[in-house]
Amino acid sequence: MDKKLTQEEINARFAEINSQEPEDLSPDEIASLREAEAMDDGSTISYEELKRDLQEYSGKLVLRIPKSLHKHLKQEAEIEGVSLNQYMLYKLSK
Repeated sequence: MDKKLTQEEINARFAEINSQEPEDLSPDEIASLREAEAMDDGSTISYEELKRDLQEYSGKLVLRIPKSLHKHLKQEAEIEGVSLNQYMLYKLSK
């Protein structure tokens, strides 16, 4: 049975979580954190900077391809059980 929480119950649970003292890190966790910090090359940017950098791009791309390739991609997407758009994103990201 799925019980839907009221907003008050959600707020109470978040308040309980936020009131807990943070846990101490284990020596392994501290070592991993230091290792990750040492690998940071300073190239990270904030979410706001990323949004500004991407403003000029719509995320839409029109591409003309041969009908035979279109058919092949559509068939492959159906085999994978995903939309043509999802399949092409997968193929492009490889």
